[in-house]
Amino acid sequence: MRKYIAEMIGTMVLVMLGCGSAIFLGHPTVGVAGILSVAFAFGLSVVAMAYAIGGVSGCHINPAITLGVFLSGRMSGKDAGMYMLFQVIGAIIGSTILYALVQGFPTVGTTTGANGWGAEVSMTTAFLAEAVFTFVFVLVVLGVTDSKKGNSSLAGLAIGLSLVLIHIVCIPITGTSVNPARSIGPAIFQGGEALSQLWLFIVAPFVGAALSALVWKYLGRQDAAA
Repeated sequence: MRKYIAEMIGTMVLVMLGCGSAIFLGHPTVGVAGILSVAFAFGLSVVAMAYAIGGVSGCHINPAITLGVFLSGRMSGKDAGMYMLFQVIGAIIGSTILYALVQGFPTVGTTTGANGWGAEVSMTTAFLAEAVFTFVFVLVVLGVTDSKKGNSSLAGLAIGLSLVLIHIVCIPITGTSVNPARSIGPAIFQGGEALSQLWLFIVAPFVGAALSALVWKYLGRQDAAA
């Protein structure tokens, strides 16, 4: 149970700090400074949690990562399901705290940190962006945490900085999710368009994660030729 609670806490912190930066600093598409601020907020949240709870649960704090790890054969189906459940619970708790904080606060950005694509971005582009960037992110996670080919001492830093890079490129497109739990929590409070578009921020990251698991199974094979 401790590892499930750790995943819940880690995801809660990710949503509070990552989505909180978008809420209290203003909408990230306003300019470069906003994009960088939100990108680093998400990335540094992952770094902090990786070193805080990584030894307990591995610090997935993302159902897409959990799916990739499960499909790579590194965890059981039961654990994967429980990880995802507690990650979503953590995201909802984090969103609840943010919702309480914004009451009476003159926010200039999104009030929940929910994901979405605007009229200028097609659904196909949004889906492709979320799937591709999740693929890259999960592939990094699988690589640096591999017991034989990875580097566990630097895993948290590598994963966090990868998330920063992904946000820098993807924020203007979808607001960047690459994490179904991170999207579910805020969308519940945002409602409306955020809920109607939520399916994409669940399906696309799972597609990207599944592809990354397949690719890493090939790249990480012990008998693979150089």
